[in-house]
Amino acid sequence: MKVLYVYAHPEPKSFNGALKETALAALQEKGHEVKLSDLYAMKFHPVLKASDFPERKKQDVFKPFFEAIQASKTGAFAPDIKEEMEKVKWADLLIFQFPIYFTFMPAIMKGWIDRVLAPGFGFNPVMNSDYDTGFFKGKSAMIVATTGAPKAMYSEGGAHGDLNKHLESITHCIFEYMGMKVLPSYIIYEVSSMSRERGAEELEKYRRRILDL
Repeated sequence: MKVLYVYAHPEPKSFNGALKETALAALQEKGHEVKLSDLYAMKFHPVLKASDFPERKKQDVFKPFFEAIQASKTGAFAPDIKEEMEKVKWADLLIFQFPIYFTFMPAIMKGWIDRVLAPGFGFNPVMNSDYDTGFFKGKSAMIVATTGAPKAMYSEGGAHGDLNKHLESITHCIFEYMGMKVLPSYIIYEVSSMSRERGAEELEKYRRRILDL
């Protein structure tokens, strides 16, 4: 299997960094081909901008949706976008790992999605190419997330509400919208206060989950 691991955490020595390294080692142990997009290490630019489209069709006003549809026909995207698009096209499975910020992904990862999973590339609602007819049909996607808050706060009836429901704005409205099959999210709670012993246990649990893919 070909796996693209899209990772967003600014500190390599963090628990998230250990999770990422655990996953990459386990994927390679199983014989999978792996490509990594470490967004902070890459200094990936998250802001959608006119220069993303070097051969713009409309110079007087910037219409991102229109320009993306046009660029998808010709491949005329900025080099950093094209590089990531090639990884996406190559992959059978995309794993997105990030810490939860205000019940959502970090801005740098949302920017990756905005710029890379562009209209015309993963979907085209004008052509009814979404959900069951999305361009990424046949691919799978999975979220791996960590929280600082305990599970009780991110559960039904908890102060923050069910985290899995919050993540549906990603799993359903992005991944399934583009035709991908969504694997169950893997969430580790209360990371900010975990002991070294529990951290080791969680890394081993995650290693086994990756080996079972």
